[in-house]
Amino acid sequence: MNIKLLADLFITFAKIGAVTFGGGYAMLPILQREIVEAKKWGTDEELADYYAVGQCTPGVIAVNVATFIGRKTAGITGGIIATLGVVFPSVIIITMLAGVIQAYASLEWVKHAFAGIRVCVCVLIFNAVIKLFSKAIIDRKTLALYLVILAGAVFLDVSPAVFVVIAGVAGIILKQGVKQ
Repeated sequence: MNIKLLADLFITFAKIGAVTFGGGYAMLPILQREIVEAKKWGTDEELADYYAVGQCTPGVIAVNVATFIGRKTAGITGGIIATLGVVFPSVIIITMLAGVIQAYASLEWVKHAFAGIRVCVCVLIFNAVIKLFSKAIIDRKTLALYLVILAGAVFLDVSPAVFVVIAGVAGIILKQGVKQ
């Protein structure tokens, strides 16, 4: 067991967990920079796949993605360590804030601060979408699949897991059509 790698997984994911506000989607640009670019523990395509699977499996996307990357990098122990790393900052912060937040949540400046943070999170998510879009939409077939899934997501009240399964099946069919 490589203790140095496990420590690196924990510290990396603890840093990511400490600076990620707004949930799993806001984490995407940070994960892309740290995991794909800096550590080389995965590719953009793998990260997109982990996000897709993480969204249609039970639990928090950030935790699921950390578990996938940790497992890929250092086996089952790596998955556990990465998961502990990503949740560690939240557990500490939430524990400290739990008693205090109730007292200040009704203050106007706190409400305004949270409104501003939500806007920032939207920008972070949009930036991540642009990066993923440029790698995922590689031809007319993937663009058509994107538009169909987008229309379904906008106009239908269906679980995201259904769209992931449909897109997976369509991907298999599209790739089979290319080989023949």
